[in-house]
Amino acid sequence: MSHTKLMTALAVLLSLGIGTACKPPEPAVDPVAEKARVEAEEARVKAEEDARKKAQEEAEEVRKKAAEDARKAAEEAARREVEKKAADARAALQAAAAAVLVDINFEYNRDEIRRADRAKLAAIAEFMKAYPNVRLIIEGHCDERGTIEYNMALGERRAFAARSYLVGLGVSETLFRTISYGKERPKVAGDSEKSWFQNRRCEFKLQ
Repeated sequence: MSHTKLMTALAVLLSLGIGTACKPPEPAVDPVAEKARVEAEEARVKAEEDARKKAQEEAEEVRKKAAEDARKAAEEAARREVEKKAADARAALQAAAAAVLVDINFEYNRDEIRRADRAKLAAIAEFMKAYPNVRLIIEGHCDERGTIEYNMALGERRAFAARSYLVGLGVSETLFRTISYGKERPKVAGDSEKSWFQNRRCEFKLQ
């Protein structure tokens, strides 16, 4: 072999030897460190999953609460609307009752319905037909003259007369309750014919 070829071969061999000698060794895997790394990664993944689930649960709780609040609000609004309608209906009934439930009066020692009071009773009959759930108390009253017993009976006849007239106008007698107070509850004080006339009456009241 020539001297030149020998030198070239030596250079190549030296180069290969140096490259192999300079290559760093592969680091050894530490089992403890690897286990710690794996556990840390698993913990991170679990923490992320737990956080996601918690966020979903909290969002679901918020949604449920909002739905429940909306339901309660709707129920409250409906309840108030029902109460308002009931209050309006009661107010309308009271106003109508106040307009028509007025006294009728009687002549001395009589229980016949006066011609002047027929229109009042007709208005009461129409009122009761418009409000079929209404029940009335018809009170019979007298002036101060006569005995307690006599006036109790007379007051009863007057209440019956008013009820019979209303029944004749098409109102069921089951819608009435009659009671006599005789002369025990005068409407006005006095011993004149004017005051006596006001006390000889029937009053109509809502039950």
